[in-house]
Amino acid sequence: MDPKTVELEAAAFRRLRDHLRRRTDVQNIDLMILAGFCRNCLADWYREAAEERGMEMDKLAAREIVYGMPFDEWKAKYQQEASPEQQAAFAKSQKEHG
Repeated sequence: MDPKTVELEAAAFRRLRDHLRRRTDVQNIDLMILAGFCRNCLADWYREAAEERGMEMDKLAAREIVYGMPFDEWKAKYQQEASPEQQAAFAKSQKEHG
């Protein structure tokens, strides 16, 4: 992959990350229902990419990169309890995205 492509992909990732940091009103369960991935998935992909390149990174460090703060702090400030409707939609989406 040429350096310009890497630079563009990195810029797109940062923009997505920053967008998700600003949109604290969008819950992870809603992202999972609609898109089949959430902030935690993005953090897992980041951590896996680091490990594939010989860099050690734990799950919480990767989540802090995506969330812009420690995961527990984000949960306390912004995470809401999933409604029964969200839980049902999530269960349905898991079968579709599976």
